[in-house]
Order: sequence, then C-alpha cells, then structure tokens
Amino acid sequence: MMMGVASLHTHTIHTKGFLLHSNALLLHRNHQFLIGLRQSHHVHVVRAGAERSTWLPGLDPPLHLDGNLVGDFGFDPMGLGEDPSNLKWYVQAELVHCRFAMAAVAGILFTDLLRVNEMSNVPVWYEAGGAKFEFATTKTLFIVQLLLMGFVETKRYMDFRNPGSQAREDAPFFGIEDSLEGFEPGYPGGPLFNPFGLAKHPTDARQWKLKEIKNGRLAMVAMVGIFVQACVTHKGPIDNLAQHLSNPLHQTVIQTLAS
Repeated sequence: MMMGVASLHTHTIHTKGFLLHSNALLLHRNHQFLIGLRQSHHVHVVRAGAERSTWLPGLDPPLHLDGNLVGDFGFDPMGLGEDPSNLKWYVQAELVHCRFAMAAVAGILFTDLLRVNEMSNVPVWYEAGGAKFEFATTKTLFIVQLLLMGFVETKRYMDFRNPGSQAREDAPFFGIEDSLEGFEPGYPGGPLFNPFGLAKHPTDARQWKLKEIKNGRLAMVAMVGIFVQACVTHKGPIDNLAQHLSNPLHQTVIQTLAS
C-alpha cells in the first residue's frame, strides 16, 4: 500500500515537471515568434521608407505620413500632423494656400507684363490694393469681398466637417448644388470645376491632384520670392527679370543684396 502511494506521488511529480517544462518551452517559442514578427515588421517599415521619395534623401518619414496622402514626401519636421484630425485640416489648408498662390502668381505676372509693355496703366502689384476705382469705393469693395469670401469659405468648412453635405438640395448654393459634387472635400469637381472630366477616374484623379499640389507648392515658394524682391528692390518681378537679363553677370541676387 505504501509503495503504491509512493509510486503515485512520484508519477505525479514527473507529470508536473513535464507540464512545467512544456509550458516553459511554449512560452520561449512564443517569445521568439514575437521577436521575429517585430523584426520582420521593422524591416518591412524600413524597406517601405527606403523605397519612398522623401523631401530629404535618406531621411525616414514620420509614422503618421505613410505615403497615402497625395504629395506626401514625409515633410513634417515639427510633427504638426501627428493628430489625425489636425492632419486632415492641414491638408485642406495647404490645398487652399496652393490655389491662392497659383492665382496670385499668374495675376501678378500677367498684370506686370501689361504694365512693363505699357499696354495698360495698372499699378504694380503691391500698390494695387490702394488703387481707386470709379465704379465702387474701397470700402464697398471690401464689404462685398468679405461677404462673398465669407460665404464661400463657410460652405467649404461645412463640407470639410460633413463631406458631401453641400452638394445636396437641402444645402442651397445659388442653385448649383449638383455642379459641385466631387470625390472628396477640397475637390468639388462637377462641370464648373472639372469641365473636361479629367479626373473622373480615381487613378487619373490622383495624378492630377499630385500635379496640382506640386505646382501649388512651387507657387507658394515663388510668392515668397516675389515678396522679398518687392521689399528689397521696390519693383515688380518682370522689372527685376528685365534688369537681370540686361546684364546677367552684374545684375544678380548677390549684387542686389550687397548694394
């Protein structure tokens, strides 16, 4: 009887030891699997980052800029877009600034060409805001612009908060609601903003969006240059270009800043 109890006790001890050893081996294998999975994910992220075009070659893009956004080259040195809600707003803000900059550069260059060639007596661009017109006073123009721009920007903000809401019949927009339907906020589309149907297909739309954002960023840089030129030389961009072409070796940025 005593021998049977001792044998049973010994068998129980061996069984517990076997179970403990099996659990330890299983935990070790799971730990090794998780390490391998993390290393594989890290390698995948590094490879994906290496294959992407970034604003600074060799720089790993931040995690919140994964390349899905149009024109995403990993530029966010201050981490402003780490919050997803902020990132969406900054995308729309950049898009609007790009479009304003492109319109401004085109308008400045066109009117400057007319002025330099004496085809029109329009003022230089940085004095245009103080020009007087016969059909309306400056105060009247300011109030009209404030109302119109305020209305349009309010509708744009409402569409940002609730995408597609401003293309419905219950959101009056001068009766042209059906002409403002687009793919997403910031891209109204329709016959008014996409009359040739260039961006109807999603793949084509992404290519056109990329071209727009690149040209818009270039226009913003150009506007900074135009501002600096006006502050330093007190002339328009066409005047500066003509002055440089008249003597390319001596009429440069270096000579201008030195004088």
